[in-house]
Amino acid sequence: FVGDARRPYAPRPAPPGGLEAAPLLRPGQSGQATSFTQIEHVDTQAPANAQPALIYIDGRAVDMQRYEFPGFVDPSRLRFETLEPVDKSTLHHPSRGCLNEIYATAICGNDLTSSVLYTIGVTATMSGQLAPICLFLVGLVLYLFKSVYGEAGTAIPLNGGAYNLLLNTTSKSIASLAACLTILSYIATAVVSATECVTYASNLCPWIDVYWGTIILLFIFCVLSILGITESAVVAVGIFIVHMGSMVFLIFVAGVYTLQNPSIFAENLRSPLKYDWPLSILFGFCVAMLGVTGFETSANYIEEQQKGVFPKTLFNSWLVVFILNPILSVVCMGVLSLPTLEAHHRDVLAKTAYDAGGKYFGLWISADAALVLAGSVLTAFVGVTGLVRRLALDRLLPQVLLAENRFRRTNHLIPITFFILCVILFMALGGRVRSLASVYTLSFLGVMTLFALGNMILKYKRGRIRRSIRATWPTCFAALAAVLVALVGNVVMAPGNLIYFLVYFALVAGVTLIMFERIRILKYFLYFVSQGPQHLQVRQ
Repeated sequence: FVGDARRPYAPRPAPPGGLEAAPLLRPGQSGQATSFTQIEHVDTQAPANAQPALIYIDGRAVDMQRYEFPGFVDPSRLRFETLEPVDKSTLHHPSRGCLNEIYATAICGNDLTSSVLYTIGVTATMSGQLAPICLFLVGLVLYLFKSVYGEAGTAIPLNGGAYNLLLNTTSKSIASLAACLTILSYIATAVVSATECVTYASNLCPWIDVYWGTIILLFIFCVLSILGITESAVVAVGIFIVHMGSMVFLIFVAGVYTLQNPSIFAENLRSPLKYDWPLSILFGFCVAMLGVTGFETSANYIEEQQKGVFPKTLFNSWLVVFILNPILSVVCMGVLSLPTLEAHHRDVLAKTAYDAGGKYFGLWISADAALVLAGSVLTAFVGVTGLVRRLALDRLLPQVLLAENRFRRTNHLIPITFFILCVILFMALGGRVRSLASVYTLSFLGVMTLFALGNMILKYKRGRIRRSIRATWPTCFAALAAVLVALVGNVVMAPGNLIYFLVYFALVAGVTLIMFERIRILKYFLYFVSQGPQHLQVRQ
């Protein structure tokens, strides 16, 4: 406590000569007010690390961030108080900077590499024998985004991905749109991946019920997320290593089979295309962009990564996609004919393993597919936890979500809320998630588009921010153009998916909009109540 203006007020005249008035409180005086001309001259006698003083009016603290001028008041109604310094240890979250390169790569890598399970078949359906070229082009586009994400992440190393980038370059309302797209993408990722995972598992073990198995799987990863990101990362590394080993072995076995039976690959090369070759490459490229979903996830837990790890995570993720996807597409065409690829587009890798390596190898690849899809669910929980925590800190979502449990010091309400939303959506769809899969594609491409735009605005508005990676302007424009082509192409090929996307996006955006405009909504509510019947109004 420094001074209380409610004590006897004895103003002093200002010094002559047009100078500033004397300080409100003289050094050494405990509370005798002398003048009220320059508040910044108050001598608080507080330590240097103390918090700024709050102003109290009629015993109520004034929030200077949301303060509305109530009119002129008598200085005797003002009181000054100094807050206690904040303990810096409470600001340091235990998960900050705990992920090394392997952990960080594995978390986003599971989602990234699980996309190949259905991308190869769909791309072959649209572009035929040109599918490896389409997947190669997608790898080049991802190389451009590696620089775009690297520049934004090293300039503003905070969780939130596209939301955080747009928040620092545009307005909060525009950034909230990116947040809604990202949350919708994570919901679709969790529900679709969990359903596909249990579907694969039910093919191996027919006694597994897909409906309840999906809910149980979502619950398991909810609990794992509550335990902490380190424990989640350990599980993610195990899944990632098993999956990468399985893919390398599949390439070897299918490659040997192709060399022994070259006629299948030669026949596929002679097959006619569905469209002219430019359209085949274009349509194949559009659907192949789904094979890089998960690349954006690393930016949503950048604070949990050790210093300098984020650029390495981006490079590792790009390298895996650039090498793995085209090679897998080639060996699949060396084992299966194009009609077979189209017929088995949902389990093309398992069918390739079955034909090239036998029944048990096919079962192993099916089990690996279920495992990596489960890892994709884990990635969704990790990504949404970092994003929602940032949104709650920025007051776009209820701050109650920031509550920490005393056992693990994790924000347990975030994964619990996410689990409930996923289960409600899954039950509302009756377990049929095909419409949600289309939403997944458009929301992912929307997030990538906003990130490219946000990085270009960052370069223009805040070019002086220090960053270790810089993407050139041609790189930014090329990345933006490529993802826009993919977005428009997917809408043109399946216009009905746009309706599903708008419906789901409206639901997510509606909740965020209510939180964002809650003050204005409450003011309107109070106004209408004040204009209503007398019994609805509260009188003091």
